[in-house]
Amino acid sequence: MSSPTTSPVGSPHSAPYYYVPGPSRWPMLAGISMLVTMAGASGWVNSLPWGPAVCLVGIVAMLMVLYFWFGDAIGESEGGMYSKRIDVSYRWSMSWFIFSEVMFFGAFFGALFYARAVTMPWLSDLDHKFIWPDFAPVWGNTGPAGVVDNFQTMGPFPIPTINTALLLLSGVTLTISHHALRAGHRSKTAFWLFATILLGAIFMGFQVYEYMHAYQELNLKLTSGIYGSTFFMLTGFHGFHVTMGAIMLSVILYRVLKGHFTAENHFGFEGAAWYWHFVDVVWLGLYVVVYWL
Repeated sequence: MSSPTTSPVGSPHSAPYYYVPGPSRWPMLAGISMLVTMAGASGWVNSLPWGPAVCLVGIVAMLMVLYFWFGDAIGESEGGMYSKRIDVSYRWSMSWFIFSEVMFFGAFFGALFYARAVTMPWLSDLDHKFIWPDFAPVWGNTGPAGVVDNFQTMGPFPIPTINTALLLLSGVTLTISHHALRAGHRSKTAFWLFATILLGAIFMGFQVYEYMHAYQELNLKLTSGIYGSTFFMLTGFHGFHVTMGAIMLSVILYRVLKGHFTAENHFGFEGAAWYWHFVDVVWLGLYVVVYWL
């Protein structure tokens, strides 16, 4: 149940106004953290010695910002400061955030499509045969100039298929947890939510193993031409989103155990669930386009 000071959104005792928080330092600190993270990541992929350390500092700083920032929002919600209008704003905000993520992955899927459907046929036409006679329009090639080390492509078996089953199952367990919350069964909600987080963690463990296999046994790296760059950018960013989704769901699990949600007021749970289902859908696209085609 909610704490005594909490007024469920839309209840007769919820705030009659649209709550506007005061000035906050968290947006600025979040921007700085992301800048440090990306600077470190850029140095890392370019083999600069300071890259990994700077990237790690940026990630830790970002996690701290999120911890305190969302802690403030949780305190406002549990303090009865939010009304139904705030709930609607959160829903629109999460919807637009997920739309921006759709565009983010759309850019990488678009790069993959352009490389395979436009660039490869163009480089293998009759005119270019005089320049690169040994180039074959087969996905996973070493480039027209042969400057990329030989590597093997990644197939759909067994790890990608296992990971697909894990994510699909996690979507089912999360849905069961949501229905349990709406029915007021808090212990059942927590159990199935924990199962969802565990499935996500197992997914990431398999992906780490897959990356080790790619680097050590297949010689498939980020520098392995357009195939390697699109493979690791798409699967790597998806793995990052799975990690963030698991962190979000872990926070929601903590809040469920603390009694922060009710059957009528639980958008924090719903927002994290939307994000997780989005990650599931992206993986299905990756599984077909990256591993099968």
